[in-house]
Amino acid sequence: MPELQSDKYPVSIQLVSLQDGQQSVLNVSGEVISKGSQLYVRYEELQQGPQGESVSVRTTVKISGSELKLIRHGAVQSEQTFEAGRQLPGFYRSPYTQFNLSTQTRKLDVVRKGRDFTVSWDYDLQVYGELSGTFAISLHIQEEPKS
Repeated sequence: MPELQSDKYPVSIQLVSLQDGQQSVLNVSGEVISKGSQLYVRYEELQQGPQGESVSVRTTVKISGSELKLIRHGAVQSEQTFEAGRQLPGFYRSPYTQFNLSTQTRKLDVVRKGRDFTVSWDYDLQVYGELSGTFAISLHIQEEPKS
């Protein structure tokens, strides 16, 4: 059985999120780990905690075939899975609340050019079976030049 090639390199990441007409942009540094046909994008972001303090959340985006999985750890723990045309379960947990959720993905596109790529997806988020929001996300990943 051939060994899977593993490759790891630093990247700059721009995450653009459009929720119900409101846009937010996050620019962070991270890394890509390529294992066979699967890509893992990892980055860390600081968010505002309940008392106004900064809390760290580590995010891993797993891209494999026609599926994308978004996994968050730290002050917040969550998991969401996206596949075009499917409704898939997930969850969200923080010290103050927890709930199950589901995503109904309308579109998921991955465009790769060498070590740079763009992932975009549109979905409806449901919490307790009710529509909680409509999202359009694009993730632009660019290899950091070697110094």
